[in-house]
Amino acid sequence: MVQWYLSYDNQRFGPLEEEEARARAAGSPNGWAWREGFAEWKPIRQVPELQGGVTPVTAAMSPPRRGQADEIDYKILGAEMQFVEIELDPGESAVAEAGAMMYKDPSVVMNTVFGDGNQQGSFMDKLIGAGKRLLTGESLFMTVFTHQGSGKARVAFAAPFPGNILPMHLAQLGGRLICQKDSFLCAARGVSIGIHFQRKILTGLFGGEGFIMQKLEGDGLVFVHAGGTVVERQLAAGEVVHVDTGCVVAFQDGVDFDIQQVGGIKSMLFGGEGVFFAVLRGPGKVWLQSLPFSRLAGRMLAGALRKGREEGSVLGPLGGLLDGDNRF
Repeated sequence: MVQWYLSYDNQRFGPLEEEEARARAAGSPNGWAWREGFAEWKPIRQVPELQGGVTPVTAAMSPPRRGQADEIDYKILGAEMQFVEIELDPGESAVAEAGAMMYKDPSVVMNTVFGDGNQQGSFMDKLIGAGKRLLTGESLFMTVFTHQGSGKARVAFAAPFPGNILPMHLAQLGGRLICQKDSFLCAARGVSIGIHFQRKILTGLFGGEGFIMQKLEGDGLVFVHAGGTVVERQLAAGEVVHVDTGCVVAFQDGVDFDIQQVGGIKSMLFGGEGVFFAVLRGPGKVWLQSLPFSRLAGRMLAGALRKGREEGSVLGPLGGLLDGDNRF
């Protein structure tokens, strides 16, 4: 006997017999329906069986949780260059930034979606989600990886530069996390990837990561990448820590993020720490990184420019040999 489940906002009914499900669907058609054989919840109006069609006979099982993230298993592998391998059950999905995939099993199907990876909602909702991603400088599209076979399947996502991948359980962090716009790597389907505007203009202009940061909401797993070594600190109410603006990876929604001038003119010009540093005030958790990508890229660029100047000197290769940079 097929058993049906119906969902309306925060209420769910089921398991229901076929006739009971049809009767409830006829009286309240603006909801969602699920039965064994459906990979996702479907709008009631789009289910022929609830409009008088024939229901195929399948074995009963528990439905996926409507409105909540998929429960995924994972392993983080590697040392300096890490990647996360996610294990999916049939019908489960992971959402990732375009270009983050390392490998996958054949039964894991890729689907590029418009917006923030949330496949539910109207076209206008997806358009708004895409607009938010455009504001953060990210691609208009995300990739959803869905296991459409049987048994277990795996998909892996790699970090873009040396550092650590941090698994974050949003349900344990109050359902919301604010992070750098480039730190999000992947998440369980059901997590919302939005934007967070800094309330203070100066913080947005000089806060290192700009006026716009990413906001991750939901109750599922998200994976955030940080450069170098990661420090996690639990700030008590009113406790303050001063941080280089680029070293802030993420913080809980209750943490206040502001900026403060480094010091006098001499400190700003010759201190090497920039003009402003970040001021994080508790309560809440904060995650800091020892090697921001901007710092790594700056060192690489400075080294390349210095090398170019040496090669253009009157000493030529001899100058490099004296410096110990060139070897025969």
